[in-house]
Amino acid sequence: MTENIRIPQARVAIVIGKSGETKKQIEQSTQTILSISSDGNVQIEKKKDALDPLAEWTARDIVKAISRGFSPEKAYDLLEEDVVLEIVELKEFTGKSPKQMERIKSRIIGRAGKCRERIESSTETDISIYGKTVSVIGRMDGVSIAKEAIIKLANGQMHSTVYRFLDMRRKVH
Repeated sequence: MTENIRIPQARVAIVIGKSGETKKQIEQSTQTILSISSDGNVQIEKKKDALDPLAEWTARDIVKAISRGFSPEKAYDLLEEDVVLEIVELKEFTGKSPKQMERIKSRIIGRAGKCRERIESSTETDISIYGKTVSVIGRMDGVSIAKEAIIKLANGQMHSTVYRFLDMRRKVH
């Protein structure tokens, strides 16, 4: 089976890495072969001797994470068990309005990055805001809470309400 994905052209060089190091690391870690074109098409194929049945999906998620603004080092966290990538499409909340998109991204980031930091620290996740998406890497339970907080902010809920939600969820866990 082969996975095909598109990544932003601006992130192709980062997925490949200096002298192809990032690409090699992904291939070795996931037992896959990556074919990356300069226009952003990525083909992921599992090596014949690969033992992991999910190798292609893991490689796909690592490539997606890098393409959504995470550093390769942070994306490698996806090699750990129970660590997942979740991508929230902001278009669902903004329609086609570029002003709405910027407003929602600003709400999620917060003044001097405080809102984003608070979500990350409360859920033990990492968040990247890139293009028209917000991506989250972390353990499944933390990612689902972070995603819920992001959606609440995108829907216009007050920051204080979202912070209370995060505090309540942290006490439960």
